[in-house]
Amino acid sequence: MRVYFLSEKLCSLMINGMYVGLVDGFERTAELDPADGLWCAVSPCGGEYLPFGFRFDDDFLLSPPPQAELYYTENGVAVRLCGFLRADQSLQVLRQERLGGSLLTLTMQGKLQLALENEAGFFLVDLPDGLAQCRISARREGFLLEGGQGFALLSRTGEKFLVSEGKVLGNGDVLKAEVPFHDSMGHTALCEWTDGKLTGCAIRAAGEPAAATFALALFESALIGADVRPFLSDALAEKADTLKEYLGDYRSVVLTGDPAKVGLVYRRKERVYDVRYFSVEVTDGKISNIKPL
Repeated sequence: MRVYFLSEKLCSLMINGMYVGLVDGFERTAELDPADGLWCAVSPCGGEYLPFGFRFDDDFLLSPPPQAELYYTENGVAVRLCGFLRADQSLQVLRQERLGGSLLTLTMQGKLQLALENEAGFFLVDLPDGLAQCRISARREGFLLEGGQGFALLSRTGEKFLVSEGKVLGNGDVLKAEVPFHDSMGHTALCEWTDGKLTGCAIRAAGEPAAATFALALFESALIGADVRPFLSDALAEKADTLKEYLGDYRSVVLTGDPAKVGLVYRRKERVYDVRYFSVEVTDGKISNIKPL
């Protein structure tokens, strides 16, 4: 079986005790047979995160551990290494504040957590590392955490209304923020939340796609709810509102070696995904046909 290894942290990979190289955000390829039950040892570089390992066998291919995600492609399976735990497991209190009758304690012990204590009880909330240096403010619906790369809105009982990358633009009765999509057209969303519920969203693009990336731009735009009609021929533009229903509940878009062909990522179960492929035909500068492969 062809296996593609990727990692959210730079790390070294050993298979059955043999060093096979470094793994990062660019895929590395190996031919492995799950019947062999090979042991894969992952060691993050720099010593900041703990190493871990797993046996590459049929059980792994059905239910990977929390440190791995599987993406089944047309040529094999991609193994994305993630969920790294910090090597320093000592308890560090990063911040403690009393706001709105609640005691909030932000700690790091392998992962970032917020301890929230008030008359409703004691609640422990897992948070992304990017909020380690966050500012905390009280709101009517709960608490807002603002970091350099993102923000989170929590209820008084630790419910996560939202956790997102982006920048808070307004912290009044209506919470306003700009959220990036990191797609090929530089889309961002100007969003508004009232009492923890999304009440407004306007999507804008930073630029126009090149003709060679029409397929990518189309599927990315459909995914986030942006207007896809500028990419479509007149005949298809009339059916633009049904495109997302036709494509189904996909989570992201991946490139292939063919600019007219993309892979759409669908969730099969927790940490396991299927990549299904679609191609487009372009006529007179517009997409005139979309075909599943």
